[in-house]
Amino acid sequence: ENNSILNNDNENANADTNSISLISGRRRTIYCLLSYFVCILLIVIDQITKLMVVSKLEVYNSIEVIPDFFYIYRTHNTGSAFSMFADKAWGIYMLTAISIIMSIVIGFIIFRLSSLKRNFVNVGLVALLGGAIGNMIDRIRLQYVVDFLRFDFGSYTFPVFNFADMCAVVGTFMIIGYFIFRSKDTDLIIDHVIGSKKENK
Repeated sequence: ENNSILNNDNENANADTNSISLISGRRRTIYCLLSYFVCILLIVIDQITKLMVVSKLEVYNSIEVIPDFFYIYRTHNTGSAFSMFADKAWGIYMLTAISIIMSIVIGFIIFRLSSLKRNFVNVGLVALLGGAIGNMIDRIRLQYVVDFLRFDFGSYTFPVFNFADMCAVVGTFMIIGYFIFRSKDTDLIIDHVIGSKKENK
């Protein structure tokens, strides 16, 4: 009976080891580079869409796509996603600093987690990083962010946003959702990011 218990414990230990199996060596490098490549692709898409809008529309002008609902509407936002803090003179500087710090931190986390098989979290982080850098480029280059996606719901107009905002919001919800439904992974991921777990070679 004791042997049976020991065998069960060994099987459970093996199952736990498999569940946190790591990617090492060349595969990790490829996985990490692929993550950064996708991030760069999102940034390029964001910047191209903004340049297209700027080349076609003067500020505060619009193109009606779906009557009384969806417009391509050019506006300049000195705030954050969905125009938050846009009315604050100091907003652009604070948000630029936050964006730089956040981009460095997220980029580091992506690197640290590149050896851990948690694809859903990684995709969320990549989307969040792409969105953060996309708008950060605007803030540094223009001192404002170009927003252009406008949706009207009757008399209510949803805050105008852009592709980078979408990436950041989707990425955030993916990360939050993962930790809600996979809360048992929280300690593992935190330990892996801060380096308290040694990686398998």
